[in-house]
Amino acid sequence: MLVIMKRKATEENLQQVKQFLVEQDCDFHQSTGADRIILGVVGDTSNIDRRLLKEISGVLDVYQIPDDD
Repeated sequence: MLVIMKRKATEENLQQVKQFLVEQDCDFHQSTGADRIILGVVGDTSNIDRRLLKEISGVLDVYQIPDDD
């Protein structure tokens, strides 16, 4: 799963997303670019409700990476 933050997302917004992911028993890797932050989510993301994640202020979009089974 990839979580793309809005350009104007605050540090508080980012912390809320990180806390949400930790509460879902997932880990993440942060990639900070010139004007975007992307979180690569590691773990079982199949039970994460993407709609709830997208409702967190500062989140631009959430992409589920399909399984390769």
